[in-house]
Amino acid sequence: MFTERTSVGLDVHARSVVAAAIDTQSGATKTARLVSSPVEVVGWVASLPGPCAVTYEAGGSGFWLARAFTAAGVRCEVAAPSKIVRPAGDRVKTDTRDAVLLARLLRMDEITSVRVPSVSEEAARDLVRAREDCRIELMAARHQLSKLLLRHGHVYSGGTTWNAVHEQWLRGLRFDQYGTQAAFDTYYEQVIFTAARRRQLDEKIEELAAGSEFTPMVHRLCCLRGIAMLTGFALAVEVAEWTRFTPVSIGAYLGLTPGEASSGDKRTVTSITKAGNTHARRLLIEAAWHHKPAYRPGNTLLRRWNQAPGPVVARAHQGNKRLHQRWLDFDARHKRPVIANVAVARELAGWCHTLATMP
Repeated sequence: MFTERTSVGLDVHARSVVAAAIDTQSGATKTARLVSSPVEVVGWVASLPGPCAVTYEAGGSGFWLARAFTAAGVRCEVAAPSKIVRPAGDRVKTDTRDAVLLARLLRMDEITSVRVPSVSEEAARDLVRAREDCRIELMAARHQLSKLLLRHGHVYSGGTTWNAVHEQWLRGLRFDQYGTQAAFDTYYEQVIFTAARRRQLDEKIEELAAGSEFTPMVHRLCCLRGIAMLTGFALAVEVAEWTRFTPVSIGAYLGLTPGEASSGDKRTVTSITKAGNTHARRLLIEAAWHHKPAYRPGNTLLRRWNQAPGPVVARAHQGNKRLHQRWLDFDARHKRPVIANVAVARELAGWCHTLATMP
């Protein structure tokens, strides 16, 4: 419950911070435009009648401001933007009005807060998301190169692409026109350089996953099929504090639960909400496909089991059998594979939560 005297809302931008403070005793409102500096913002809040509580929206500005307020002994709530209730008839939007709205919502305890990660968690998350950006860039570069070749009648028919044999075929291509050859060289170099960057990031992630505070969690998650070291490390740092959820609510947090649009006697279930963490949701959906083939623990899975506690391994074995059986049930009901896979991914998230929170 709100117990402080002054509620402060901040509209944070790259170079400026618009602040609004409401004194609960006098009802007076005070606004200011400040430089985006922790010293100035914290100093302005310190000049208000205390004690104070502060809130601002989560976004590109990160969590440096929340950490500065915490260090100064001021309660700071980082608000989830999607949970902020705005009046439907309010057609005027300014920075000051946004700050005042945040201050009022904080005063009424209507702020849904997001978890502020630790410095080490945020650093690991930065590394994981840099790798994800590199993966997207590599996929785009490969598409650009393959479409250039398709326009000029070069189609590779030697089997799997983007391996050593395919790269040898690419290096042997030559074009008569100077412009086409220059474009090919540019696209090919982009593929090579981006793939090298991805390998470097993979090595750094594997180094952190093997010897950091996240290592025990990674070993637990890797007991499930479809979750290797890179996926396990990404899930560990993206979700971080698994005890915030239950095996049921973790699916909703990751946007894997169906939406609903019901009114009166009509109930309509829509596709999944796709809310929450996009990266973690994609990893789980990809991992769910690995549970479709018959479940026979191989050498790779057995090596992962050797790094986890015995009760976790036993529980993971049950989860792997259960998830494969779910695939068999969906196939027997002739469910579309993509829909069945999302359902398996939702249950896989629950099994990840179970392993992560086991004693």
